[in-house]
Amino acid sequence: MHFRSQKKSANDIHFDEPVDSDKDGNQLCLIDIIADGEDVADKIELSIRSEQLYRYIESSLDERERQIVTLRYGLFGQPQLPQREVAKRLGISRSYVSRIEKKALKLLKDRFDKQ
Repeated sequence: MHFRSQKKSANDIHFDEPVDSDKDGNQLCLIDIIADGEDVADKIELSIRSEQLYRYIESSLDERERQIVTLRYGLFGQPQLPQREVAKRLGISRSYVSRIEKKALKLLKDRFDKQ
């Protein structure tokens, strides 16, 4: 009986057990190496939300709205530009860029709120 219980606990790993040492020679425990679960969950959530945002941009916005949002926020590999530069590139006024951007962001926000 004693050997069976020892065999089961031989595979147990404790978080405070030293597993390695850092470059300065300090012991690293398993708890130091394992990432915080909340950070991983946050990264996954952010990734999912980003994918949704890109799908919503493609499906919910017209061409002009998509261009403005893409250029303003540096999406799809584009550089992030101020409204004045976006207006110059598209040949429209800065105030019109502002209005279209505001409308597009409201559409995207409404799509996210429906979930």
